[in-house]
Amino acid sequence: MTSRRISAAALSVLLLTGAAATAPPAFAGSPATTGAERSAAQAVPFTAASAERAPDGSYTLSWSSPARSVAVTAHTTPEADDDGVALGAGEGTATLTVPAGQLPPAERWYFRLAPDSGGALDVAERSLNVASAKNFRDVGGYRTADGRWVTFGKVYRSNKLNNLTPEEQTKLSSQRITLDVDLRNHVERHEDPDVLWEGADYTVADVASLRHGIGFHDPALMTLAEAIALGLLSGSSDLGQSIGYPFMVNFEGADRAFEKLLRGVGENGSGATVFHCSAGKDRTGWGAAVLLTLLGVPRATVEADFLASNAYTGNPEAVELSWLKAAFDKVDDLYGSFDAYVEKGLGLDTATVEALKEKLLTP
Repeated sequence: MTSRRISAAALSVLLLTGAAATAPPAFAGSPATTGAERSAAQAVPFTAASAERAPDGSYTLSWSSPARSVAVTAHTTPEADDDGVALGAGEGTATLTVPAGQLPPAERWYFRLAPDSGGALDVAERSLNVASAKNFRDVGGYRTADGRWVTFGKVYRSNKLNNLTPEEQTKLSSQRITLDVDLRNHVERHEDPDVLWEGADYTVADVASLRHGIGFHDPALMTLAEAIALGLLSGSSDLGQSIGYPFMVNFEGADRAFEKLLRGVGENGSGATVFHCSAGKDRTGWGAAVLLTLLGVPRATVEADFLASNAYTGNPEAVELSWLKAAFDKVDDLYGSFDAYVEKGLGLDTATVEALKEKLLTP
C-alpha cells in the first residue's frame, strides 16, 4: 500500500526543500513541426539529436534530419567560431561513435551537426558530471513545437552548490557560467551556503520568501484542501509535495522569485546561468518547466525533463508527474492559460519573453 506523508513544513505553507541529488539520463529529442515562417536557409532541420557519453569516455552521437549528409565536428565551447576537430560525417539520419581517446581532455565537448542544407545544431552531453552536485545539468537540447531548439550551454539547473571542489569550480568557470540564482530559503542558504567560482555573480530568488508579505491569488485554505484531495486521488506518495507545487503558483512571493529567475537569465549578457534549490527537483523543477514552456517546448518534453530527476538522484520516487501537473492545473485554474500566467502572474511582457526566446533558441 502506498504511504502518504504530509510534511509539517508544507502544511504550514511553503515550500519544498527535497532531498539531495545524483546521476544522468540521456537526452531524447522531441518531434515537432518546423515553423513555416523561418527560411529554409536558417532553419535547423533536425527532428532529433543527442550526445551520450559512456563511462569509458567514448561518445555516441545520434541525429535525425531530412538532409542527405551531416558533417560532425567537436568544439570546447558552444557556438564556437573555430573549425573544431573533424569527426566524420553520416547520412541525414545516423549514429556516430567517437572512441575514447580520440578527443583530447576538455572540461566539456560540444558536437556540431552540420547538414548539407539548413542550419547547424550543437549538441552535448546533458550532465556536467559535477560529483558534488549530481543534478547539475543543461536545460538546452530540447526541440520546440515550431522546430527550433533550446541551445546548449546557456542555462543549467542543479541541486545545492555548497560542496564544489576547486576542480569543479574551474569547470563551471570554463563553461562561462556567470550567474548563480539561488531559489532556497534563508535557513537553507545559511546552513549550506553556495561556493562561488571565478567570474560568478550570486543572487537570491527565494521561492518561499515572506519579504513582501503573505499573499495568495486564491484563499490558501482552499488551495490546501484541493491539493490534498487531488493528491489522495492521484495516489501521491508525498502529500506535502502535492500541496507545495500548486502553492508555487498560488503564492505571490513565488511569483516574484520565478520572475527574478527568468529576468536574470534574460539579462545575463553573454554568460550562462545556473539556478538551483536544495535537491534541484521541486522548486528548480517548476522553474525549468516554466522556462521550457515559455520557450515553446511541448508539454511531454517538459514532463520528461522534470522526471529525469528520478534518474539523476538515483531515487525513482524523487518526483512524481502528478506534482508537476498540479502546478500546471493551478495555472489553468487561476489564469486560464500559461501565457496569461507569464504575463499576469510573473509580470513578464511580450518584449521580455521574445528576448528570452531570441537568446536561448536557435534561429
